Amino acid sequence: MQNTVSPDALVCDAPNDMKKTESGLANLKYLVVGILFGIVFVKAEIISWFRIQEMFRLQSFHMYGVIGSAVVVGMVSVWLIKRFDIKTLSGERVEFHPKTFNKGQIYGGLLFGLGWAITGACPGPLFAQIGSGYMVVIATLLSAVAGTWVYGYLREKLPH
Repeated sequence: MQNTVSPDALVCDAPNDMKKTESGLANLKYLVVGILFGIVFVKAEIISWFRIQEMFRLQSFHMYGVIGSAVVVGMVSVWLIKRFDIKTLSGERVEFHPKTFNKGQIYGGLLFGLGWAITGACPGPLFAQIGSGYMVVIATLLSAVAGTWVYGYLREKLPH
């Protein structure tokens, strides 16, 4: 069975509008920021399975506070970027593309939340958990990759 995909199906909802290419050495900044971000995740206990379970059992405000503060920082950051026309480090304009809501996002969100509650791991902290020595999380990482592959394979048949 051959899976043919129309060219329109491959158009990204959030395209990268970057015009200038970066050298390999310039990409080093992403590695540094990623390592620092992972350290913050570990120190803030965001990667803790117990903290995640507390959140889903409504036993602690810790994770809700972290997520809520991230939403506020994101909202303020987007507002500042739009208000002052802040450019990227390479001097390019930041463009925000409108998003359309569809019912598939509800199903995906429920499935994502269920997986998060069961495994105690969200895609963000997966690598920090593995880097901290929680090797069992590799199963969660492989499951996330497999789920992404299945979605890509079945994308045309799913509600959008």
